[in-house]
Order: sequence, then C-alpha cells, then structure tokens
Amino acid sequence: MVSGGRRLMLLRHAKSDWADTATPDAERPLSRDGRQACKLVAEHVSVERLSPDLILCSSALRTRQTLERIAPALPAEVPVLTEDRLYLAGPDELLARLREIDDGVPGVLLIGHNPGIHALAVGLLPPADRVKIPTFPTAALAVLDLGTRRWAELGPASTRFDSFATPRTLRHSH
Repeated sequence: MVSGGRRLMLLRHAKSDWADTATPDAERPLSRDGRQACKLVAEHVSVERLSPDLILCSSALRTRQTLERIAPALPAEVPVLTEDRLYLAGPDELLARLREIDDGVPGVLLIGHNPGIHALAVGLLPPADRVKIPTFPTAALAVLDLGTRRWAELGPASTRFDSFATPRTLRHSH
C-alpha cells in the first residue's frame, strides 16, 4: 500500500438462504454454503493481513452474519457501523457514504450487496483494470488501493486494483 494512501475492501455478503419465501429480504439468513464461504474469506483476510480500521456494514441479516463469521480474522477493536442506508444501496449511495469517512481512517471494509457493490468496485477502477472484476459473486472480496489522502476525493482517477478473491478461487488456492 502506498504510504499515506487509503485501502478500500469491498465484500459482498455470503450466500443467503431462500428456503422460506415468506422471510422478508432484509431478514434472510446465510445458507450453509454461505457459512462455509465465510470460513474461506476469514482465512484469506488473515493470510493477507487485511485489517480495516473501520467496518461499514449493511443492516441486512445476511451482511451482519457475514461480518460475524469473518470477525475472528479482523482486529477485535475495529469499530463497526451497521447502517440501514447501505442496504441494497447503489454505487452512487455507497460512494457518497465512503466520501464521508474521516481522513484519519486509513482502511475501510464495506460489506454490502449486488449490484451496487460490483458497480462501485468497477466504477472506481481505471478502464484497463475493470476486466479484473468481471462478476462479483457472493462472499467475493475486492481490495482497492486509493492514491488519495482524502476519502472525500475517492474516485476512479485515484484508485488502483490490488486484489480480488472469490470463494471459488480461494477454495482452489488453499
């Protein structure tokens, strides 16, 4: 990471359970596969030493459960903000929220939903890097390095691709 730069980690919630169609969307829990995927993500976060200084999490049950299941791989004291405005937010809303972050926070983990999180990730990258994130499956994690020192300046001109991992790629690399 560039000295003085910022790091943004974008995590889509793990696979949720559609078994009970009467369950409201915001209350759908993780499926068994989703819980398994969280173990892979947690292991990846540990190995790569990805330690955010702030976590922004959608208020949906599946995003909160994703966070709970990867929490052992994260610093214990990291602040978590669970926000209704992140639930099913589009890329513009997500970007607006990120631009509000205090400049004293170097690294942020945002846990959200598609299509917003994929559109945000791709939209922040320079055109040549966008192909590196063709899809954004459940429990996928994109890491972007931001050249800027200020969150308010977050945008494609200052963002570089660092890494992208999915449960499928993690399963084959361990």
